[in-house]
Order: sequence, then structure tokens, then C-alpha cells
Amino acid sequence: MTAPKLLKDIALSMLDLVAVREGMSVGDALAIALRTAQHVERLSFTRYWLAEHHNMSGIASSATAVLVGHIAGGTQSIRVGSGGVMLPNHAPLVVAEAFGTLAELYPGRIDLGLGRAPGTDGLTMRALRRDRVETEADFPRDVAELQALLGTPQPGQRLVANPGANTHVPIWLLGSSLFSARLAAQKGLPYAFASHFAPGMLLEALDLYRSEFKPSDVLAKPYAIVGVPVIAAPTDDEANFLASSVFQRVLGILTGKRGLLQPPISGFWEQVPAQAREAIQDFLAVAVIGGPDKVQADLNKIAHATQADEFMFVCDVYDPALRLRSLDLVTQAMRA
Repeated sequence: MTAPKLLKDIALSMLDLVAVREGMSVGDALAIALRTAQHVERLSFTRYWLAEHHNMSGIASSATAVLVGHIAGGTQSIRVGSGGVMLPNHAPLVVAEAFGTLAELYPGRIDLGLGRAPGTDGLTMRALRRDRVETEADFPRDVAELQALLGTPQPGQRLVANPGANTHVPIWLLGSSLFSARLAAQKGLPYAFASHFAPGMLLEALDLYRSEFKPSDVLAKPYAIVGVPVIAAPTDDEANFLASSVFQRVLGILTGKRGLLQPPISGFWEQVPAQAREAIQDFLAVAVIGGPDKVQADLNKIAHATQADEFMFVCDVYDPALRLRSLDLVTQAMRA
């Protein structure tokens, strides 16, 4: 029987959607992201990932590779990467050249996380890659092409990414279902589950990934990241108040009314209809919200249930200073 995972043994990382806040600009959002990355670097976080989304007024991370370079340039040692690049939106050669360039600029610090979903609506998807029709076979084939382009060129290889070749940028597969879990296991790649927004199949996907894992040149045994939304404060009441910004955002996603990250509202949860509250709770089933004791207890539960190698936190607190405080408290809970 596997021993329970101890919080102190779990690596800490962060995923940033680079939220644009009500009353602030896109430039403000980018500056907040850099300050947050610098802060968690001081907290000894392992990596800082940015997520690709398009045509969404409240998210400023659409040019993911550009933002990865900006964050890497403003930090010293933390790994920076995509969480992820949505591969259906891009030709593998373009991704290889972009991340190969980043790897040459910041050696040993760049990650390439790949997602299978387009990450946007049909209209935007067509604008990105026109009328290309995706099939289930495309993603595994594109991943294999990326591995070849970022690896050592083979004799007679006619298509070579330059930059890109010989950089061996680590590739991670991301998912919220079983498809990428199985592919990551077959290829012997590290795997990250998007439980920060789609926790339903978390345990099943991790079980599948670990049971079917085949060692590879890049990974000898399974390595899994679990996405965890977190909001910590000195008290449970304050944490729940701050979390109302996230509740508003999730309600907007569920009702098709996406917008900017809103300030917290007292009593917001009580104003939400019961059916909507249930949907928000399902969306945030893995969320950790509370004071130090509750945060530590909830993180322990997730660690024991998932046996995660790494937690990747999502922390959407409206006030940037209170966001940093939240990350401080979560780190203290993990390392106590």
C-alpha cells in the first residue's frame, strides 16, 4: 500500500491566466503576472505556467509564448512555460521554433505544456487556423512531430526547427479527460490534470496514467501535476469573501457571460440561486478556500487522494497584494 503523500514532499507551482481586473488595464494584468512570478520564485516554486485563451476580455495570456519570454526575462531561476499551448491552434513547426527560441534564451528553464482542446469558440478557432478540421489522430501525430523537431535531428531529416532542434524542451501533456492521460502514459511523458476547472475525472485519469505508464528517455516513472484553485486568508470568513471574485468569474463562464475579474462582494454566495451554487461547487470541487488550518487540512486531503507529485495553484484574488499574501499562506501550510 502506498504511503500517504506528505505536503512537504509535493512540489509547488503556479498557473496564471493573467486575469484582467475590473478598473485595471491589460498592461496592469501583465505587470501583476510578472510581480507574482517574482514573488513565487522567492517562495521556491518550481514553475510558473501561462495558459492560452483567445477572444476573452478577462484573460490576457493569448500570446502565450511572448508572455513566457516576458516572465522568464523578469525572473532568475523558476521554470516558465505554457499550461498550455493549445496545439490544434498552431502548426507544430511554429511552436517548436517559438519554444526553441525561448530555450536558447533561457536554457534549462522552459516547459512546453500541450493541450488538445482549441481553448476557445469556433469563430476564433477558424480565425486562428482558418477551416482546418481536427480529427482524434491529429493530436498524437502533432505531439510526435514536436518531439522530433525539438530533439536531435536524424540523418536525412528534411524539416529541422531552427531554433528548436537539440533544445529538448520538456513536453508535458495536459488534460481534463482520459485521452491525454493515456497518451502521456504511452509516450512516457509527464502529465498535468486540469482539475482547477474540470475536476470530475481527476482520480480516474491519474489511475489510468500511472497504471499504463511506460518509461521513456525523458521520464523513468510517472510524474503528475494536479491543478488546485486556492484562496487563503487569515480567517475562513475573509477567504470566502475574497473567493466571491472567483465565484463571479465561474458563474460568468457557466452562463456564457465572461468578463473582467470583479472585486469581491459581501454576501454574494447567498444571492446565487441553488442550482447555480451547485454548478459552481462542481467546477471548484478541488478548490481550497479558507484560513490556515482549513487550507492545510484540505491540501492534505487532496494530497492523500491524488498522490500528486506537484500542486499547480491557480489564485485569482482581485487585490494583487492579497493575492501574494494568499500564496504566502498556502506555502506556509504546505511547508509547516
